[in-house]
Amino acid sequence: MDLQLQGRRALVTGGTKGIGRAIVEAFADEGADVAFCARTEADVIATAKAVEERGVRAFGRALDVADAAALKGWVVDAAEALGGLDAVVANVSALAITPDESSWKTEFEVDLMHSVRVTEAALPYLERSDAASITTISSVSGREIDIVAGPYGVMKAAVVHYAQGLAYHLAGKGIRANTVSPGNTYFPGGFWHNAELNMPDLFNDVLAMNPTGRMGTAEEVAAAVVFLASPRASRISGTNLVVDGALTKGVQL
Repeated sequence: MDLQLQGRRALVTGGTKGIGRAIVEAFADEGADVAFCARTEADVIATAKAVEERGVRAFGRALDVADAAALKGWVVDAAEALGGLDAVVANVSALAITPDESSWKTEFEVDLMHSVRVTEAALPYLERSDAASITTISSVSGREIDIVAGPYGVMKAAVVHYAQGLAYHLAGKGIRANTVSPGNTYFPGGFWHNAELNMPDLFNDVLAMNPTGRMGTAEEVAAAVVFLASPRASRISGTNLVVDGALTKGVQL
């Protein structure tokens, strides 16, 4: 299926590792130019080079998404560099799971407020697109109580609510908004890779909960994100797409 992303312009937060990197590469493989950010300059440079080798333009910048001014400045500069924006993906997560006040503040600023800020900064450009979309990345922890209930789960639930509100309020402007909620996702250097090495009991217990017998991959999540962000999903807005291999048992009505 042609996702009709050739020549489109996508913006992704946290685009050098894991799910974010897979999303950036999936957009590029569909022919979209991609802007992305991450905290480490060397990773940004390396990812930009890899994206450009796919035959599209890349605009990378090292920044902390909790820095509101830096985040807004990057969005504006990225839109100018790419000639506009068609798709925005708010991907970064702090993964702060301890039940202390610091984790609550970090989760609020990184997971929720970065999604709000990147969206607000991008809206003037999305309004000029004929196929605009916003995609937030939540988690199955936002829809059920699991081992990371608390700051992480609460803010991931808030991200879903935020996106669904956007879908309703922006529908008249032709801007779609959706959420993708991954289940356990395994990739080199990621949380579950580290758990496999350093917390094998936890890793094996969680792995056993997956009815498919494995965790998901970053590429599987990215495929869902890029489809929802594409013009092919033109009638899908306000949905929370769970990508978890039937891990969660709740029924979405």
